[in-house]
Amino acid sequence: MTNTAEAYDLIPRDALFGNPTKAQGRISPDGKYLSWLAPKDGVLNIWMAPRDNLDAAKAMTSAADRPIRQHFWSPDSSSLLYIQDKGGDENFLLYSINVETGVETNLTPFENTRVDIVGGSETIRDKILIGLNNRDPQFHDVHLLDLNTGELELVYENNSYAGFMADDTLTLRMAMRQNEAGGTDYFRVENGAVEEAAFETTAMEDSLTTSPAGYTTDGSTLYWLDSRGRNTAALYAQDTASGEKTLVAENDKADIGGTIRNTKTGVVEAYSANYLKTEWTAIDPEIKASLDWLGGQLDGEFGVASRTDDDMTWIAWNDPLTAPSGSYIYDRAAKTLTPFYVTRPELEGAPLQPMQPVEITSRDGLTLPSYLTLPPGSDSDASGRPDAAVPMVLLVHGGPWARDDYGFSSGVQWLANRGYAVLQVNFRGSTGFGKDFINAGNKEWGLSMHDDLIDATDWAIEQGITTADQVAIMGGSYGGYATLAGLTFTPEKFACGVDIVGPSNLETLLATIPPYWAPMVKIFHERMGDPSTDEGLALLKAASPLYKADQITKPLLILQGANDPRVKQSESDQIVGAMKDAGVPVTYVLYPDEGHGFAKPNNNIAYTAITENFLAECLGGRSEAIGDTVGNSTAQILEGAQHVVGLEAALAE
Repeated sequence: MTNTAEAYDLIPRDALFGNPTKAQGRISPDGKYLSWLAPKDGVLNIWMAPRDNLDAAKAMTSAADRPIRQHFWSPDSSSLLYIQDKGGDENFLLYSINVETGVETNLTPFENTRVDIVGGSETIRDKILIGLNNRDPQFHDVHLLDLNTGELELVYENNSYAGFMADDTLTLRMAMRQNEAGGTDYFRVENGAVEEAAFETTAMEDSLTTSPAGYTTDGSTLYWLDSRGRNTAALYAQDTASGEKTLVAENDKADIGGTIRNTKTGVVEAYSANYLKTEWTAIDPEIKASLDWLGGQLDGEFGVASRTDDDMTWIAWNDPLTAPSGSYIYDRAAKTLTPFYVTRPELEGAPLQPMQPVEITSRDGLTLPSYLTLPPGSDSDASGRPDAAVPMVLLVHGGPWARDDYGFSSGVQWLANRGYAVLQVNFRGSTGFGKDFINAGNKEWGLSMHDDLIDATDWAIEQGITTADQVAIMGGSYGGYATLAGLTFTPEKFACGVDIVGPSNLETLLATIPPYWAPMVKIFHERMGDPSTDEGLALLKAASPLYKADQITKPLLILQGANDPRVKQSESDQIVGAMKDAGVPVTYVLYPDEGHGFAKPNNNIAYTAITENFLAECLGGRSEAIGDTVGNSTAQILEGAQHVVGLEAALAE
């Protein structure tokens, strides 16, 4: 089979998976400073500069090992904040850096603790509410945190609730707890006490599509994303005094997703829905004018990443898809768009490929919103189909209560550049498309959820995109599970598989969830199977690839983070052990300093180096040599180095 990508440049792994030049641009609420993430000594750190003098940029943090991946400004613009865990354990702590002095403080200096942000305020600028599970790992106690002094004041000792919501006065107004049906009960909080009777409740069928979405600044309105009595989640405004709800926005095909709210009043001024692509609808005419103007200036997808208090300056991000993404400083009054940065300038001129939204019909009639990306040079007439069939990777998203989106993806561009069509399927159980689509996946792990992936693969074969013998299955988390299911339940369907942090035994997966998920465990039992019942346990075992490990006949690569709190290392250890016992070959890569996915660029680059050489042997695509990538990472090859071309030689160097 001719590889049509042969004539195109091989995009270096470093350009796709190394550190970005800059990322996550923000503007301080007072508009004086810009901040972003960028490498310092090879590790992502927070940088800052005066808005009018980017040349005066300086690093504000000194992370030397694990990259900082999320940062934000304090409401009073006096400090930069970020969260960080240890080795991927997801016990995130909150840190601040004083903008004037540069002094860094761990605001939550506790062990084995995960911080949650409960609420911030438009009017109280130097404090926020946070949840801490340092007293009981299952429950987050609510504290008032002074961002400037670090003082913590206990607001509510929590022994029952999964979460809370506060108003602009940083007063708790609502507590939420899972009910016996697997839905959620919502309780008013009055004078620091939670009322006994719920004022709102959801059944399990609405549990992933109904939730409160915040108060207006004056506390008079509570917004809801709500699917009760309907399919897709609509946006409602509830009068907090009378309880009356008013419909604000709805979409027939997709849940209402994001909102743009007035920076002073908290009133919704625009909303989005994401079916195949994200579409914004403005309610406020001035917001509409700004979004329309940006749409006329920028190609591809765009959005608002950060806004000043006066709402006159926005940081707008832009994803052209076939060019590297960037950020701009948008002055709304002057109608000027000033370049801030290009995230990965080394990708300028690279053969990046367009992503095509497609709708695929499942065997029982469901429409599966999906995305297809073809290799460079394979579609000479731009028909959306290759001139001749090409090898394909079925790339399965995690969750499973998540979704694939339209937009630039380093992983998708990497696989397409190596000569593969990439098919991403929003199978039943995926979120964003209404509750009926989610609930069609209940207790269907390894059953109709897997059938959707098979149906999408068959669609690609029928369309001439690929051939039946040249499809790999690959994914992380649930996508890793789907890979294991694909190679055990349908062992002849796929040519090979790549499992990244995927569970192999659903019974042990549920037995080892993080303690702070315990208040929500009923939803797992209702949507997967309840291990405390004979029927549920049988369902979980039947859907567990571990018990069919001896059925695997195709090459399998497994990658795992040793500190993963969601899918423990034992999930990968179990199936590797079972395969060894059955005499089935497997390649197993462990990262001792990673968790549920790989944060460090050197580890990501090693993962892609091993994977693309594994796929090249299996499907015939292109690859860069492994070289020193594994040696420069923490990857430990526990099994099967001989099954990946060049891996033994790389280890010997």
